[in-house]
Amino acid sequence: MDFKHFRLLYKLISKNKKLSEKRHPMFERNRFMKIFTYCMVAFMACYFIFFGVVLGNAFLDGSIEACDMLNQGIVFLLIFDFWIRFGMQETPAQEVKPYKLMPIPTNAIVHIFLIKRGWNWYNVFFLFFFIPFGFITVAQMPYFGWMCFIGYMVGVWLLFVLNAYWYLIWRTLINQHIIYILVPIIFYAALIGLGMVATDWLFTGSMLFMRGFIDWNPLCFLAVLLCILVLYYVNLWLQKKFLYEEIAKTEKVKKVKSQEMSFLNRYGVIGEYLKLEIKSIARNNVVRKIFLSGLIITLIFCSITAFTPAYDGGFMHVFICVYCFAVYGIMTLTNIMGVEGNYIDGLMSRKESVLSLLKAKYYFYIAMLLIPTLSMIAPVSTGKYTIYELLGCLFFTPGCIFPCLFILAIFNNTTMNLTQKIQQKTTNSKAQFFVSMAAMFVPMGLMYVLVMLLGSMWGGLVMTALGLIGVVLHHVWMKAIYKQFMIRRYENMSSFRATRNA
Repeated sequence: MDFKHFRLLYKLISKNKKLSEKRHPMFERNRFMKIFTYCMVAFMACYFIFFGVVLGNAFLDGSIEACDMLNQGIVFLLIFDFWIRFGMQETPAQEVKPYKLMPIPTNAIVHIFLIKRGWNWYNVFFLFFFIPFGFITVAQMPYFGWMCFIGYMVGVWLLFVLNAYWYLIWRTLINQHIIYILVPIIFYAALIGLGMVATDWLFTGSMLFMRGFIDWNPLCFLAVLLCILVLYYVNLWLQKKFLYEEIAKTEKVKKVKSQEMSFLNRYGVIGEYLKLEIKSIARNNVVRKIFLSGLIITLIFCSITAFTPAYDGGFMHVFICVYCFAVYGIMTLTNIMGVEGNYIDGLMSRKESVLSLLKAKYYFYIAMLLIPTLSMIAPVSTGKYTIYELLGCLFFTPGCIFPCLFILAIFNNTTMNLTQKIQQKTTNSKAQFFVSMAAMFVPMGLMYVLVMLLGSMWGGLVMTALGLIGVVLHHVWMKAIYKQFMIRRYENMSSFRATRNA
């Protein structure tokens, strides 16, 4: 394919991507979230500009050049950038798949999506921080000047493009198996560990390398460009490999034999729905990854809290305790009924089957609280938390947090794609956003106030009492949710069908 046709194809694919977003059934419904997202992006940009100005002026009084002080820790910014991309960016393999139906070379399509990844707006977002910082510490310095400032900005941008392709490799592999997430964790932990032991190797090396951009050293630019080129072709090979697997290979289904869960038979219809919940995690790629992500997040935070002084006091002390118990429920129950949207017509054919389903989900998520309870034994044994705080979070979560999340069963009407290997785009509504935020931060604020006023023992006991009331009355509030769901059932069923194949 010559350059002219390649350029036309690039424009066509960019136009199709914009049209697909506008024509999505949830576009009008998600206008609030789009506006909120734009406001948050603008807020973060202003935040970065503020920090760039503040740090630029603060570092001017240091013993070394202000820009060199920041450049010593550039690796930490790249690590931070790497991890936050997981919540914002996806791999292009799924986007390429529809174009395989057209007489277009696969190489050309994959090249286009990889080039778009390099030119992604996110790769320049950190320049909101670096431009004011560089203006103060480089452009205005008499021994640097504007050409040095331009070189610095180009070098920083190239580093974030390099980070984008580096991230894309591991995101692609993690989408195939969650175990690959250990590789970047170990790599960055080893990198930071070696840097702490031999500071000249990491911090001084980073400072000298970034100074090369300021001085327009061609070796520094060539080194980054060469790394980008290598990672680009590694991504090209990976995307083509997994693209063909998406098309030609179906995902292997893990068989869960009914006799292995025969102990649930005694619970009748609720027992059958409990089996369905377990099988959904075992067989469905999206649900399984959410479950594993919640488990990993809980274990990481419990380990950090138990063996480091990172969250020993203040609001973060309370935040971690509540977060470890609530994170899995918030990650999954925010999209409650999304999985069931795939078979909502069959679900509605039996009287009160939705009520039995909701009860089964509630009992299942109560059972899942065993994981954070066992994980929090280490922080409790090291004295970071008291047993009263542990019990308070354990009972408050199913008694007060889960009921708030179950209310979303009334309003959620978007089907979750269970066969999608690449993480799907979120289509959060206003209700999902506000309820999930309230479920996260209201308990934290309440526990913080109770602990500050009453102490850890009485604060934990008050939360335990509030949680027990909600657990004991779960039949009452769950039936009220079921009645409201049935009032909106036809509207929800219509939307579930419309978004089933979107």
